[in-house]
Amino acid sequence: MKTVRIAAAQTCEYREDIDAALACIVDVAAQAAAQDARLLCFPEGFLQGYLIDETSARRVALDLSSQEFEAILRRLPKTAVTIVVGMIEAEAGRLFNTALVIRHGDVIGRYRKAHLLDAEAAFAAGTETPIFEVDGLRFGINICYDTNFPEAARKVSELGASLLVCAANNMMARPKAELFREVHNAVRAQRCRETGLWLVSSDITGERDGRIAWGPTAVLDPEGEVAAQLPLEKTGLLVFDIPLAGSGMGEACECPPRSVTPSAIP
Repeated sequence: MKTVRIAAAQTCEYREDIDAALACIVDVAAQAAAQDARLLCFPEGFLQGYLIDETSARRVALDLSSQEFEAILRRLPKTAVTIVVGMIEAEAGRLFNTALVIRHGDVIGRYRKAHLLDAEAAFAAGTETPIFEVDGLRFGINICYDTNFPEAARKVSELGASLLVCAANNMMARPKAELFREVHNAVRAQRCRETGLWLVSSDITGERDGRIAWGPTAVLDPEGEVAAQLPLEKTGLLVFDIPLAGSGMGEACECPPRSVTPSAIP
């Protein structure tokens, strides 16, 4: 059975601290490469923080054609591991909640969040569904709330992908977080069953100002079952082998998914 090894990071939250976020990316990418992962996913808005009020979002937004972004790109690892990482993007005066796809230190594509919460009015909605490939594994991207809409996953499936990458940030007020604790995987499982896609999610964890994020960072199979998941409330790196289309079911890698301490993922 031919497989492609993927990885997903469950990280602390970084807000307006690009240096710390970059250091985390470099460290985690090295860990993923050491385990022969070919695809590595980070959470929504990871680079600058998930800032949704317009003043804050504009303060940190980056134009991909700017010298500032080029300087950031030069600091990213030149690894063969394909990295999916969330950021706040600016273009022609508009803001986007974007997931970049980076390989060998170069941006090979991006996905812009298409379905926006009412609180995300600062952002413009994306309109494209790009498909990417790593070692024969075709994947598309949804960002967090996108997975509540069947058409978002269906577009990825119809374009020939077999994996849906979900970059998420579920930092919520504690009462709401309690209500949604088990809902995230349940909603994503519906998308898997509807489309036959595998799904990998990457989320943050931690507490801030009466808010909490648990995750989950997980892999779901095409039946919507949780094939692997990191412990809630702990940072870590999930590693899993995804089968290429027609190769059968996937399997956890020989080195089991492991949870690392917050000091290991800064």
